[in-house]
Parts: sequence; structure tokens; C-alpha cells
Amino acid sequence: MTERPEEADAVIVNTCTVIGATERKMLRRLALFADRDLYVTGCMPLVQMERIRSVCTPHVIHPDEIHERAGSVGTRGPGATGVVQVASGCVGRCSYCITRLARGRLISAPREAIVDAVRALVASGAYEIQLTGQDVAAWGLDRGESLPGLLQEIAKIPGRFAVRPGMMHPATVLGILEPLVEAYKSEKIFRFLHLPVQSGSDTVLERMQRDYTAADVVRIVDTFRERYPDMMISSDFITGFPGETDEEFSQTLALLRRAAFVKVNITRYSRRPGTPAAALKDLPERIRKDRSRALLAEANRIYDAYNERWVGRETPVVATEKNAPGSTVCRNPCYLNVVVEGDLPFGFAGRAVITGNHRHYVAAELIPPGDEKV
Repeated sequence: MTERPEEADAVIVNTCTVIGATERKMLRRLALFADRDLYVTGCMPLVQMERIRSVCTPHVIHPDEIHERAGSVGTRGPGATGVVQVASGCVGRCSYCITRLARGRLISAPREAIVDAVRALVASGAYEIQLTGQDVAAWGLDRGESLPGLLQEIAKIPGRFAVRPGMMHPATVLGILEPLVEAYKSEKIFRFLHLPVQSGSDTVLERMQRDYTAADVVRIVDTFRERYPDMMISSDFITGFPGETDEEFSQTLALLRRAAFVKVNITRYSRRPGTPAAALKDLPERIRKDRSRALLAEANRIYDAYNERWVGRETPVVATEKNAPGSTVCRNPCYLNVVVEGDLPFGFAGRAVITGNHRHYVAAELIPPGDEKV
């Protein structure tokens, strides 16, 4: 491996094409290395090989071949993190999604393979275990199993670690809601839920073919927060879906406020080739941008309010990353991004008092051992 691609004998590009802006970025990157020994993998060659050939002629590595040769569903990430892909594909039918076309229907990794991967990552020194997939909540549906049972089994693994479950489709969560909430009671599961809702309008959700309503989302959020009041629940929204009216957008704003999602990913609708929604007429870009800005402003207000709740409180933290010299990124049980001064070793565990809100993280001071509140 080399630090700089221009020094490499061969270049591998792992592509994504989830939205138009990402597709354009991928094509620029591929064109940059068109004269090199170039290998391309990821979603793009599965659904847009013609677009790739318009800028280069690379070797193709099918994503499934990577899994077959790797021999494991887990890999070590940066810092004190480990990543375990629990499934590929999904059970959804979203009208705008090209990833569904690229990755196909749900294929869950065997429970034993996942548990073995987590055990190996913990033994290697990983503290934060990230479970990934297009819809983590769907794990096991094709195997007669379910995510809550998997989480409970993972929580039995000896060692000091915590699991961060990945993105969960609300429609899938509804089918496992009560046992999923129960599974989160373990200290080895971060009180964090990524619930991409995309819209707060039932009519838009119907056009998106998301198979749930805004009321279903509120039910999920309330059920988790009744059990875990400080739980961090994040979400994704798409603004300017074809036909979205001012009233429908106002319903999205209302759902964001009602659910109080913390950390929201906002995407302006982008037509993807081959999807049912591609046949619909786009809204003007100006409307999509304006609605994106309005949603972001509200999301930031909610993010600040959530962080302010923590200021002055004491919380356990574990060091997981280093983004800047002289400081360390830690996580608390709710997956709060806590930055403390000093170069702490990965996996360091202690207690800290939150001193300030910086929106995308909170600052904190470590509490000397013995000075913690009882």
C-alpha cells in the first residue's frame, strides 16, 4: 500500500452512485486514473458500466468476490473501531433507490460468522463495533432469524466493547420494535439508532414506496425514548422529491421537530437511472435547495438543543478516534461525540464532565480517578 495514488502500480476505486453528485465525483476520480492499471468495484459497475466506460476502461472486481476472498465479514477500521457487514441487499422497494438495483435482495451473513467476527475484532483491541448493511434491521429475515436475537448474542461475548448498529429502515423496525428496544438494554449496545425516514408526508412516503407513515415513525421514536430518554436517534431526509408540495414539505419539518432527530443527513432529490421515480418530473433545483436549507436550519437547532442537555453532566467515555493533534475523540453510551484534550490511547475508559457544545461534538474534561460523583 502507498500513501499517494500517483505512486501506486495499481489503483482500486470503490464506487458509490447513491445520488447524482456522488456519481459525478466517482467519474472524475476514474478519469483521473484512466491511464493507470485501474480496478473498479462497488455499486457503480453493477448498474452503470456504460457511464464508467465513457471515461475509462478498468478491470472490474465484483463486490461479492471481495467477500468470498476475504473469508470474514469483519474488518478493522481506524482507531478503536471494527466493522462487520451483517448483510447486503434489502427487502425494500423504494422508488428512487439505485442501490437496491445494484445490490439486489437481502442476503444475511450467517449468525456464527458475525459473532466470530465481533469476537475477533474485540480480541484485536477494537472497542466500537459497527454493524453495517443497507438495512441492518432486516438481518435474518431471509434466514428465519431477527436482529434482536443477534444483538443479544453479541452482547454475551466477553470483553469491553459496544456495538453501533447501522441504518435501519422504519418499515423493517416496525416488525421487530418491542424485542429491538429490549435488546438495547445491554451496556454493550450504544443507545444510538439511525432511522432514515426521508419524508414526513404520508403522500410523499407513498410515492417513495417506503411502506410506513409519519405516525409509524413517531411510534418508533417514542417507544425508544420512553425506555432510553437520552437516546440519540439520527435520520435521513430527501428534499424536493418529485411532486412535493409546500404542504408536504411542511409536514416533513413538523416530523423533524416532533421526532427531534439528532444529526440529520439531508439530500436534495437526485434522479437515478433505472428507478421508477426517474420517470417523474423533477422540481426546480431552487426549490430543492431552499427546502434543504430550511430543513438543515431546523436540524441544527435540534442538534444544539440535544448537546446542551449534556453540558455540566458527567458521563462515562471511551477513546475511539484521533482527528486532531492534542485531542482525542471519545464516545459515551449514547454515542455522543465527546472531544477531550490530550492524546489518550485507543480504548482508554474514564469519566468526563461535558463543558461545551460545538454542535457536531461536545467538549469535555476528564475527571481524575476518585473524583467522580457517586
